Amino acid sequence: MLTLAFDTATDAATVALLRDGDVLGERRTKAARLLADAEELCAAAGVAPAELDRLVAGTGPGGYTGLRMGLVTARVLAFSLGLDAAGVSTLDALAAAAPGAEPLLDARRGQVFARGKSGEPRLLAPEDLEVEPGAVFVGDGAVRYRELVEARGGVVPADDDERHVPWARHHAGLARDFGSAELLEPLYLREPDAERSLREGRLRI
Repeated sequence: MLTLAFDTATDAATVALLRDGDVLGERRTKAARLLADAEELCAAAGVAPAELDRLVAGTGPGGYTGLRMGLVTARVLAFSLGLDAAGVSTLDALAAAAPGAEPLLDARRGQVFARGKSGEPRLLAPEDLEVEPGAVFVGDGAVRYRELVEARGGVVPADDDERHVPWARHHAGLARDFGSAELLEPLYLREPDAERSLREGRLRI
């Protein structure tokens, strides 16, 4: 079973190619280079894109532009290659890479994406983050708000620690319920700027 997995929810976008759970290749990328890097991974592994069996895409939460590009790419690939797809939360993938750690993503505008006690994604101010003494936090949100987390007794690995990167191999391992890529839904958790401006009458089309 050949799986192409990727996540474009954060600046640390990743893409991976796996066969039956074994990683054939993986790299950090940019949302704009996702297709090119996927093709290069396939070429390096001696695999034609037509041989892919399924896709896994990160669904965020994350930035509007990156998420949109990733899910559009998933839909285009799934349609052109006749593949089923599944979505995986970027927060869940980070947590899978660092068992016992709390994933924390930088949501910009002085906010973070975190997981609630039942695992649901949340958008909140860093000051509202619950930090248990000794708890480990990973992700670009943990790096950005290191001072706050550590002041409350939390632990943040070094900035260059691999656990801060949402590696796509973990998305592939968590993927369930494959189906049409058209059913993939992004976790924005916040209204895009353009939609808010349009609703408030500050943008006219």
